[in-house]
Amino acid sequence: MGFFENFVALRLLRGVRRQKGFISLSTLISTLGVAVGVMTLIIVIGVMTGFTQDLKNKILSVNAHILVLRHGQALENYQELAEQVQKLPGVVAAEPFIYTQVMFSAPGNIAGGVLRAVDLKTIRAGGPRGIKVVEGQFADLAEGGPEDPPPVAIGNEMSRNLNLRPGDYLNIISPLGALTPMGRMPRMKSFRVAAVFHSGMYEFDTSLVFVSIPRLQAFLGLGDRVTGLEVQVKDIYAADRIAQQIAEKLGPPFYTRDWMRMNATLFSALKLEKVAMFIILTLTILVAAFGIASTLFMMVMKKTKEIAILKSMGATRRSIMQIFIANGLIIGVIGTVAGLILGLGACALLKRYEFIKLPGYVYGLSTLPVQVQVGDVAMIVAAALGISFLATLYPSWQASRLDPVEAIRYE
Repeated sequence: MGFFENFVALRLLRGVRRQKGFISLSTLISTLGVAVGVMTLIIVIGVMTGFTQDLKNKILSVNAHILVLRHGQALENYQELAEQVQKLPGVVAAEPFIYTQVMFSAPGNIAGGVLRAVDLKTIRAGGPRGIKVVEGQFADLAEGGPEDPPPVAIGNEMSRNLNLRPGDYLNIISPLGALTPMGRMPRMKSFRVAAVFHSGMYEFDTSLVFVSIPRLQAFLGLGDRVTGLEVQVKDIYAADRIAQQIAEKLGPPFYTRDWMRMNATLFSALKLEKVAMFIILTLTILVAAFGIASTLFMMVMKKTKEIAILKSMGATRRSIMQIFIANGLIIGVIGTVAGLILGLGACALLKRYEFIKLPGYVYGLSTLPVQVQVGDVAMIVAAALGISFLATLYPSWQASRLDPVEAIRYE
């Protein structure tokens, strides 16, 4: 579009805004429609992206990027295996862990959950990355003698449900007991609460308990064996490739599980939901596009004489069409920019003040997470402008076909 087309388009649009009545009102409604559609899309897609990212961070804050396990057996010479794994490119650390399902018993309360043992190095560093200790000291899990009740760290939701605080005791019952003539008898032992942590994920906070590896080995009678190795990598999105390299290096009977494969169903569902929400909410912008089209139709009807004069002065059909396309695009651009500002502002407020709270037992998260990605915003802006452009084509084509002789015959 040249200077002439843009100049006339702005003059026509400015003239429409000065008029009172249906045309000026429809222009405002069309602009607001685009703005509301863009704002809604940015907020919803930002929340969906934030939810997925926050859930991913919460899962990886407690769980490893890759697990190295052995079919049907615990690991014995895990120090040697850890050294082999750490030599692979992309691997940051490989630490042993023990994982077992147990029952927790406190006075008047009982609950099921997971007892997870971590190495002393992680304990002295303040616990797994991503968890926040709210009471006690995580480093206390490394303290105490063999005859003392083993210290443990429990989640804040479990602390509330079982009415436990640092210094209190709870009984832990494991079905992996000794085999006797009466059958397999469960093991039971009294443990002392040394710390209360908060991970932000309800599932972990209500059922996960940490203990040191030596104390859990003694409780389960494992000797010097562990469940497997937890492997941390530099690039979490390369975990599947590195997991395959580890499995090839160690060979059978060892196998690996990466975080993407263990949570594939969850993240696939979230991705599908995000795409579905984008498609559904794009219809809001499509409705606003019909408003743009109707505004241009009314403008063509109102400006018939002006169009005829422009054509009689030498304006081509192409120029007339470009003028009305520019009018529609101006409405679309103003609406898109307004929606962009409103949407990003709302996301910033949600992220900063977290004034929308979620029930953790339903969503697994306690607040509404928001994360705006440049790619998502670019896609939303492109969709809004693309739909606005398409809405201008037919009214502009109709304006370009206007016969100037017929338009000014009775003037």
